[in-house]
Amino acid sequence: MQSFRELSRLFEERTFAQQFPEKPERLYQAAEYILSLGGKKIRPVLVLMANQLFGNLNSNSFYAANAIELFHNFTLIHDDIMDRAPVRRSKPTVHKKFDEPTALLAGDVMLVKAYEELNKIDINFLHEIFELFNKTAKEVCEGQQLDLDFEKRETVSMDEYLEMISLKTSVLVGCCLQMGAILGGAGKGTQQHLYNFGKNLGIAFQIQDDYLDAFGDTEKTGKTAGGDILANKKTCLYLHALENADKTDRNYLIKAYSGEGDADKINKVLSLFKKYNSDEWVGELKQKYYETAIHHLNETAVISKNKEQLFHFAAQLMQREF
Repeated sequence: MQSFRELSRLFEERTFAQQFPEKPERLYQAAEYILSLGGKKIRPVLVLMANQLFGNLNSNSFYAANAIELFHNFTLIHDDIMDRAPVRRSKPTVHKKFDEPTALLAGDVMLVKAYEELNKIDINFLHEIFELFNKTAKEVCEGQQLDLDFEKRETVSMDEYLEMISLKTSVLVGCCLQMGAILGGAGKGTQQHLYNFGKNLGIAFQIQDDYLDAFGDTEKTGKTAGGDILANKKTCLYLHALENADKTDRNYLIKAYSGEGDADKINKVLSLFKKYNSDEWVGELKQKYYETAIHHLNETAVISKNKEQLFHFAAQLMQREF
């Protein structure tokens, strides 16, 4: 079985030649730009990792993987506009380098291109693949809307937050693994276990991402330090601190996240996260979802040796600093 690194290299070799026409030049330059920024290619490689569980990699899995990567980058372009993010992977975001209208169009054309890639898949798999992809795409949009809604609400429950990140982030991870399984000819039970493995791993991944946004090394994350705090995103760190804070600190957090924060907002909020051990608590929450993910991978009806690379990938993902 090929490793994540080997499959990542193979994916880039097979799919990342010029993907778009030359004209209109500005539109397609913007689309190519975000793809050129790199990234870990986690989602498309998971399609390939799941597919190889059931035999040799096939062309269908590369079409699906490329579609997933295009869709993911489409969401990043639009998310960055909505979040007013200036930096992505240590480079200017698409709307900053070009402009917002061009960025919107570039995202749109990437979504169209994703469907073109899916349409290359063998017709025997198309209905099932399109059904899964469309369901997931809608859920990702629902998650993003909830994320935006939560910025304007004073109170958000932890359950609501976990549902939001499940939709916005983790269902796509589950989709990747189920797609690979479908294209490998896996049964429904096996598909579902791989989906649940990905979904729970995705939640753990997002919880880790929340932590890294607050406490990570910006040179490694490639993001603005405290970006979620500046954007008033009610992450699990914030919700835990708010739930456990005394009256004075609670009032400060509510005001800071309603646009009334002072110039030292990031440092003050981070100190409160530390004061109420929110950083340690999210580590325990991440571990809970990671262990659930591993349970589903163990239950997947594939010989253990074939699953070794997925076990290794999951462990490495939870130790990441990027």
